[in-house]
Amino acid sequence: MSDNNLANQEESLMQTYQRFPLTVEKGKGSYLWDDRGKKYLDFTSGIATCNLGHVPDVVKSQIIAQIEELWHCSNLFHIPAQQKLAQLLTTYSFGDQVFFCNSGAEANEAAIKLARKYAKKVKETHAYEVVTFSQSFHGRTLATLSATGQNHVKEDYAPLASGFRHLPYNDFEALNNLVTPDTCAVLVEVVQGEGGVIPADQSWLKQLAAICKENNLLLIFDEVQTGMGRTGTLFAYEQYGVTPDVMTLAKGLGSGIPVGAVIATEEVAKAFGPGTHGTTFGGNPIACTAGIATLNYMIENDVCSTTTELGEYLSQQLQQLKEQCPVIEKVQGKGLLQGMALKIPAKDIVNKARGQGVLLLTAGSHVLRVLPPLTTTYEEIDEFISKLYSVLFQVETERGTLR
Repeated sequence: MSDNNLANQEESLMQTYQRFPLTVEKGKGSYLWDDRGKKYLDFTSGIATCNLGHVPDVVKSQIIAQIEELWHCSNLFHIPAQQKLAQLLTTYSFGDQVFFCNSGAEANEAAIKLARKYAKKVKETHAYEVVTFSQSFHGRTLATLSATGQNHVKEDYAPLASGFRHLPYNDFEALNNLVTPDTCAVLVEVVQGEGGVIPADQSWLKQLAAICKENNLLLIFDEVQTGMGRTGTLFAYEQYGVTPDVMTLAKGLGSGIPVGAVIATEEVAKAFGPGTHGTTFGGNPIACTAGIATLNYMIENDVCSTTTELGEYLSQQLQQLKEQCPVIEKVQGKGLLQGMALKIPAKDIVNKARGQGVLLLTAGSHVLRVLPPLTTTYEEIDEFISKLYSVLFQVETERGTLR
């Protein structure tokens, strides 16, 4: 397709994305190909979504089989694939019941509604406030945007939804201000993704959980980006010795097929009765089939153990780059969710890396986010490190700071 035709088609789209100058036509495993046949090592994974790589055969075959049988029906009917995926998720998590939706924002929206409904219907209080944290990101709907702790994404959307309060992340002293008579729940990312790839301090998270338990507040973990093995365990909370009351998932759950989920204990889930919440497309047969195939493959092949090993190797290689390249200030993350804080705008590195055939993301203005598929290999990580070093070498040479 010519650049002129592509530009004409772009005019038909709302300009909500600052798109890369790249038209993707094909993907397989850790690689994408553009419309000119150029191959890219994709260390974005569709923003932590294609955890089993692009077009994984085990998921593809199951989706094709389901498409031949049934695409969609109303949630007023029993859907076997939905029931099976819910059973798998509750078997391998703390939860007892699941609500399916289409995205992470919808999952967080549902969790917020569940928290307020639980406060009124079960606890019989008038509490409604949900506490979140600075630099958090919970979605683009009006409620989840209001819950998000980043001001730049909220510009021009006032008045925002009320009932949210933000505290500093990983700040022990701030926990003294956690509870008010209006507080019903706390919503927190175990590792902040969009906010800079910042893991929660374990002691801080445990203290937060203890305060919630002492004051009968719901603890909601947003694992939209960290769930489904991304950090080295199926869910990131498993590494912290803290169990939430509610957890939200999406992204990697369906290997790129849109599906989100809210998982809750039976005590909390009973606040949702018939007619209290719903969705047209959430939990449809195709999406749930993708989720079943993804989760079964991860469990049967112990993908999380591999992720832990690969994550340690990737982190070590990034730390070595830091020792050589002064432009890197810090490397942090968990598993195959890694971030590099830089002294220069991260988008500069993203753009230069793309020229080398490597796709990366930012996480804020000065943080580079590295998200390989969980099925990546040591050889692919070495390829990535080699090309990233080439980019950083160029930058450091221009700055005159190479060690």
